[in-house]
Amino acid sequence: MESIINYFIGLPLWELLAVGLSIAYVVLVAANNSWCWPAAFISTLIFTIIFYDVSLLMESLLSVYYMAMAIYGWYRWQNSDVLTANNTMPVCTWPVIKHIKLICCLTILSVGLGWYMDNFTHADYAYLDTFTTVFAIATTYLVTIKLLENWLYWFVINSISVFLYLQKGLEPTAALAAFNILMCVIGFINWLNLYKSEQKTLNEAIEDNSVITR
Repeated sequence: MESIINYFIGLPLWELLAVGLSIAYVVLVAANNSWCWPAAFISTLIFTIIFYDVSLLMESLLSVYYMAMAIYGWYRWQNSDVLTANNTMPVCTWPVIKHIKLICCLTILSVGLGWYMDNFTHADYAYLDTFTTVFAIATTYLVTIKLLENWLYWFVINSISVFLYLQKGLEPTAALAAFNILMCVIGFINWLNLYKSEQKTLNEAIEDNSVITR
């Protein structure tokens, strides 16, 4: 714990702000608060600049993607075709078969890219690293559409990330990933309860022909 505290104390101000906003993003998403997206945008904007400055160009490019998703997520959450009684976008779910298809496609893509990284770069843990990256890109989109199961994807992604970070001696970063695992549990429970509540209200609204749509 002391090393983690010292790590954060030693962070540059902008990096510390980015980390803080990243934590705020996860907490706000779990709370179903749309202000998670401005927090995500600002944090990823800072990380984009930081990664570019240290010549981690792919990481910088990935952060640009997250910035775009933050903008899209804010728009999507504010402009849903179907709104709840609280005038917010409802949580949705997918059937198991749709998840199986998505997982199969992402796994094939991960294996292919992992093979390339393993054979043509100096990447360590190429397959696991590629797996977490590919699934993180896809799962970020799942958050923007308020898919309940996104938390299950993030749980697996962050669990693998903890292992990877520990193997590379990045204990503080591993601690952040572990914190995200906890938030996955909290977020899933919160969103599940919200989904059940919204479905009950929606069914009642359908019966009364009072569903709010645009």
